Amino acid sequence: MFKRRFRMNKSLFLRIVERISNEVPYFQQRRSACGRNGLSPLQKCTAAIRMLAYGQLGDTYDEYLRLGDSTARLCLANFTDAIILLFGDEYLRSPTAEDLQRLLGVGETYL
Repeated sequence: MFKRRFRMNKSLFLRIVERISNEVPYFQQRRSACGRNGLSPLQKCTAAIRMLAYGQLGDTYDEYLRLGDSTARLCLANFTDAIILLFGDEYLRSPTAEDLQRLLGVGETYL
């Protein structure tokens, strides 16, 4: 069920949430001036990943995750920056010539 909803394994999702929440200040839970807890790292990362997975607007998560459109968009922007910062050197690279040929071949099969 989790993999179908988020389009990734639960263990990978939790690893990403843990690393981001430990290393990126935006994703650390804070208390408001009234003493209420702010959004958790899990809520922020869930909003960002669901926006990436489904391409939905931020206001879709208003009731589900209890955050508004502008906050959801801010979560997405901070999440993508964090992924590039924390995982970019290891996982994000320019495609090789072989990668491009393989991707073009895959694309042609759908035309």
